[in-house]
Amino acid sequence: MGDDGAVSLDLSNYELLWPAELLASEGEHILRASDRTSGSSWVDRATWLITEALAGTTAAADFEELPDLDASTDDPWSSTPPGWVSRAGMGKREWFTGLINRAGELRHAAAPRPYWPQRRSNGLSHDGSTPRDTRRDFARIVGEFEGKGYLVEVFGEECVDDHSELPDASVVIDRHLGIPDLWPLAPEAWDEDTFYGLIEVFHDLVSRPRVRHPHSFGGCGWHHSEFHHGPARVLYRWKVNQLLREAGIEYELAADGEDLGRLVAVTDDARSQLVHRALNDSPPDTTAGVRHAIALFRGHDASAESKRSAIFNLARILEERRALIKERLGKDEGALFEIANRFDLRHRRADQRGEYDEAFLDWIFWWYLATVELTNQLIASRNPPTRHV
Repeated sequence: MGDDGAVSLDLSNYELLWPAELLASEGEHILRASDRTSGSSWVDRATWLITEALAGTTAAADFEELPDLDASTDDPWSSTPPGWVSRAGMGKREWFTGLINRAGELRHAAAPRPYWPQRRSNGLSHDGSTPRDTRRDFARIVGEFEGKGYLVEVFGEECVDDHSELPDASVVIDRHLGIPDLWPLAPEAWDEDTFYGLIEVFHDLVSRPRVRHPHSFGGCGWHHSEFHHGPARVLYRWKVNQLLREAGIEYELAADGEDLGRLVAVTDDARSQLVHRALNDSPPDTTAGVRHAIALFRGHDASAESKRSAIFNLARILEERRALIKERLGKDEGALFEIANRFDLRHRRADQRGEYDEAFLDWIFWWYLATVELTNQLIASRNPPTRHV
């Protein structure tokens, strides 16, 4: 798309309901596939994406008004005569390409300020919600996913032309969670374990339909197809983690690692970035160990024993890299292992120290993980990627 098109596309009236990166990713998929699909097919997919990802109907209406300049205009009775160009000077593909390329410039739709009853309520959390409100809000989020076809792949979809029996949604959930009769959702009946369990289960169940088509016979409605777990889970984590954060719940769904899609303890941005780098940049021979250590440490039910195990896993990786560390730190490398050897962390000898606050375990874990990440960088600098000419 040229510079003129980028300038003429006005984004000021559009607001995001999705992470910008997800809109860009799904939009790029549509554009790549558009060369292999019919004109109407890519337009339908783009319309569905715009309808989902942007607030209101303004963007979808603007897209609908533009001509599809890629489509055949052989029909003399067509409402879009050959060579017609919109007043904005672009067709559907150029407009959509501009939207996707500039997704990061879109502002997110903001929730309205609290209304009178919400401002006057007592006994609420910092954002005006109670634990029960949070559970109801979660049920509402699941309902929105269901309404957009994100549960069709596992729960099925009714059709006036198909009288096959659909899967029992309660049974599907029971198979995952081991708790019967949880569908339809009844948030007022959940205890904390059930609530958190459902958060994790629906992460694994959702899948985004990239295609939908209307079935008008008998008022049947929309049917959905081409399901993909990846984008659905990204969107689900984004929405649910936002809900948990606003409710002051100090857990979030993990976005990567062995515990992907499971609730883990929230950390600050710097440590979250450290975890992300350690998970994604570790050499293949240590990736499994790093993933397991992080999962042991950050689980929402992590005990002191599991944190010790996490530190042991990291210490074992560092022991394998001891020569590299000694080369860079000299004799000071011994201090790194003295902590693990003298305290009740690795060998569990009778002469080791074990009386310390659990905060000590947190400190040593983050120190060791940062050292693993540092040695990852040192290893990578020794083995730069081969450039292919």
